[in-house]
Amino acid sequence: MAQWWGREARGGGGTSVVVKMESPDWAVSKSEAAGAGAGAKAGRGKNARQITWVLLLKAHRAAGKLTGAASAALSVAAAARRRVAAGRTDADAGAAPPGESPALRTRFYGCLRAFLVLSLLLLAVDVAAHLQGWQLAVDVPDLLAVEGLFAAGYASWVRVRLDYLAPALQFLANACVVLFLIQSVDRLILCLGCLWIKLKGIKPVPNAGGKGSDDVENGAEDFPMVLVQIPMCNEKEVYQQSIGAVCSLDWPRTNFLVQVLDDSDDAATSALIKEEVEKWQHEGVRILYRHRVIRDGYKAGNLKSAMNCSYVKDYEFVVIFDADFQPQPDFLKRTVPHFKGNEDVGLVQARWSFVNKDENLLTRLQNINLCFHFEVEQQVNGIFLNFFGFNGTAGVWRIKALEDSGGWMERTTVEDMDIAVRAHLKGWKFLFLNDVECQCEVPESYEAYRKQQHRWHSGPMQLFRLCFVDIIKSKIGFWKKFNLIFLFFLLRKLILPFYSFTLFCIILPMTMFIPEAELPAWVVCYIPATMSLLNILPAPRSFPFIVPYLLFENTMSVTKFNAMISGLFQLGSAYEWVVTKKSGRSSEGDLVALVEKQSKQQRVGSAPNMDSLTKESSNLKKDSKRKKHNRIYRKELALSFLLLTAAARSLLSVQGIHFYFLLFQGVSFLVVGLDLIGEQVE
Repeated sequence: MAQWWGREARGGGGTSVVVKMESPDWAVSKSEAAGAGAGAKAGRGKNARQITWVLLLKAHRAAGKLTGAASAALSVAAAARRRVAAGRTDADAGAAPPGESPALRTRFYGCLRAFLVLSLLLLAVDVAAHLQGWQLAVDVPDLLAVEGLFAAGYASWVRVRLDYLAPALQFLANACVVLFLIQSVDRLILCLGCLWIKLKGIKPVPNAGGKGSDDVENGAEDFPMVLVQIPMCNEKEVYQQSIGAVCSLDWPRTNFLVQVLDDSDDAATSALIKEEVEKWQHEGVRILYRHRVIRDGYKAGNLKSAMNCSYVKDYEFVVIFDADFQPQPDFLKRTVPHFKGNEDVGLVQARWSFVNKDENLLTRLQNINLCFHFEVEQQVNGIFLNFFGFNGTAGVWRIKALEDSGGWMERTTVEDMDIAVRAHLKGWKFLFLNDVECQCEVPESYEAYRKQQHRWHSGPMQLFRLCFVDIIKSKIGFWKKFNLIFLFFLLRKLILPFYSFTLFCIILPMTMFIPEAELPAWVVCYIPATMSLLNILPAPRSFPFIVPYLLFENTMSVTKFNAMISGLFQLGSAYEWVVTKKSGRSSEGDLVALVEKQSKQQRVGSAPNMDSLTKESSNLKKDSKRKKHNRIYRKELALSFLLLTAAARSLLSVQGIHFYFLLFQGVSFLVVGLDLIGEQVE
């Protein structure tokens, strides 16, 4: 019982009595229940309002995303309209990759166009047959029982498919699948080798006594003589940062000499480079400016000319940096000591890192490829084989190894790979340092990237033709010859672009129109997805781009296949060397840091004028935007329509995975064909 106080009514004596009364438990429970019910109603109302606000917030976010997607779609459509209206294609002067034969390009594009027309015709025939209620894989006797000219013609087409086309196409498909599996196994072995290196902590270590002291001025005679070369050609966007970074290397100034090897044919650019060299000369740096009027041999000829100087005999090592590379001050301290006590080591290669890897989708996809190249391919081959392809820059050569291998040759557009193969045949070993990075740029526009990839894939085929006999006759072991011929050249330089283009861009669409030949789903989807996943592991932050990466690699197979054929059969001007266009994005912050460092050192009369540099940079960007254009790439566009036509045909056969792959791959070709990937020039 609960107690409560009450007041009794006034009695007869006029007095009031306060009495203590007891209330039953049910009365209290009833009041508490009433209060609890009111509280519950209030809580439910509050929760309902909170849920409403959450739903409104999510709806607002969804509307924002839809608006952003619609805006992006409209901007893409507007860009596509501008491309079509401008009418600039890859057939324009200067747009084609160097070394690509115009006649070959025309024939190749003509074949794709004829193939597209044929696929559209076959799609129309199959749609008509489907509307007639015929099964697309119907038996010929069943069709012969149907009266009519169309039925007879379709029966003849099915007979041709069964007797002639399907067996040949299936054989070609099986051959490409075998090549695909071999290349996938090679990729898997490389990844397992990289995993083993990570687990065991294996890496090249310099012998004890290698110089690494911070005080390079004491005992400078213990530091070997190093020649640093910076070859460049019309690269006014990046010359300052590369020269500044090289001149700031932490090495006794008496023990290294910088050669700026200028092949520029633009007088203004040459004047700017020469002025920058003079500034550093006044600072006390041993730096020389060399200019060639005639670019015989391109980069290889430039390096060969510089190595013929009489003073080169005083140096033991030579370091090469391309114009957009910026080595860290301790670069020489971390690379040169690996030569000490290893007289058979001819090359020490550092890996690249990229200052503009997040600039656009194209640079992100390149970063995935190049991270795998350095982290897996170069590191594994360096650790287990002591051989890999020299990357052309950010590497230290023993001059004796260069001379023993015959020096630089101008016979191909991949002079770096050429000298590496010849040095390997002479018995020299290579070391790759995965923990030593050198910053550089990747191409930001598809046109520049396309030209670079054409050179990188035509050159190895030129070299393979030239050095095949030398490899056979060399004194190296059988397995080294096998690695050079089958793995280094055939599998990774020839077979990879061949099957990638043939299997996914030609055979797969054809199997939609000739359903008697089949490609299993694991070839179309599962293995390519697994290989893309392995490729992306060295760059885990790029995992969201795994699908675009897979599609873009297949898209680039057109350029790589064309380049491989051009180099292998010497089609077109296959020996033309074009400098990859640089943006100079890394120079902005680096120039500021450079000026701050120079001000601390109290440079007199040689500090760069930042105002003039800013104006010059803005003028250069304006000039470059006037000259650059986005173009329509006809081969990619033709393949886009072909793949989309095949995707439409696959709907009639109810092939889910094949449809989605063809659809997305066709869209990828469409995006690249309209130059909507990479830098967009208004």
